[in-house]
Amino acid sequence: MPAANAQGKWTNLAPFPEPHEEVIGQSANGKMYVFAGLVSAPIWLPVGLVYEYDPSANKWTKRKPMALPAHHIALTQYNGKIYIFGGFIAGTVNNLAGWQPINDSFVYDPANDTWKPIAPMPTKRGAGVAAVVGEKIYVIGGATTAPGETNPSIHPTQAQRVIGTVEEYDPETNTWRTRSPMPTPRNHTAAGVVNGKIYVIGGRIGAAFIAASSNLANVEAYDPATDKWSPPLAKMPTARSGLASGVYQGKIYTAGGEWQDVNQQTAYRAFEAYDPATNTWAVLPPMVLARHGVAGGVIGNRFYAISGDVQSSGTGVAVSTASADAFEFPR
Repeated sequence: MPAANAQGKWTNLAPFPEPHEEVIGQSANGKMYVFAGLVSAPIWLPVGLVYEYDPSANKWTKRKPMALPAHHIALTQYNGKIYIFGGFIAGTVNNLAGWQPINDSFVYDPANDTWKPIAPMPTKRGAGVAAVVGEKIYVIGGATTAPGETNPSIHPTQAQRVIGTVEEYDPETNTWRTRSPMPTPRNHTAAGVVNGKIYVIGGRIGAAFIAASSNLANVEAYDPATDKWSPPLAKMPTARSGLASGVYQGKIYTAGGEWQDVNQQTAYRAFEAYDPATNTWAVLPPMVLARHGVAGGVIGNRFYAISGDVQSSGTGVAVSTASADAFEFPR
């Protein structure tokens, strides 16, 4: 049965046609788009899928695959088009499968189902976030190779670098510039824009890989108008990484995520809301199914949570779900 109370309720949608972990969602023009996907066993292999969901018909349609299949991409919507930045492609480290960070950038036009390359990011990275304020796009955080490392890929057994890098992209001029870095470097984080500020929430430090990292509950806000970061804000109730986010009526909603240590591999059902106006959090009815690497986003009065893995990474077995759900906010 759907979880429900005065805060809203979860409802089931048409199942996602190609379940995978590390999918990522973006709403545009009244529809939800799901990108990427990762096969993690026996090797890490980016899928590069693209699906469109039509809420009015409760129907999925497969679209042209990503121009360059990659996982842990950063993406956002600007003027009806979806901009995609960086991510990881397949690589090797000492004959072991790894993640190779890239700086390739593309714009996807849902109206024409077409892809176009744009100026690459200055920094090669994956597992960052992207957000729009005004006429500019900001790519924040992520993970990349360690300074001085000659191997272009990263692996759980190898030193790597988690970054707070902020780079601003101008879609009109197709150019980049570097801005003030995030105070707490992190990756696998979430972000939302409210009143011209970008709020970066949760994530992980230490590494890109969950088995070699620690989760954060930290919240920090970036103001592009002043190029400054806020002091630390109220922490998320559940520290997690690999989560999805969306904004509805001035609040930022975060769903799912994962944690792992020597004793457990955990995926979260957590669904929590941050109110920048009061710097407070609210705990909402959790997702029906725990998962990480879940695609999320908001259309109308619904927060969508699509596919993902029902267990933390590294099990060696397929644990992806076709489940697609929407949390209906009270009108």
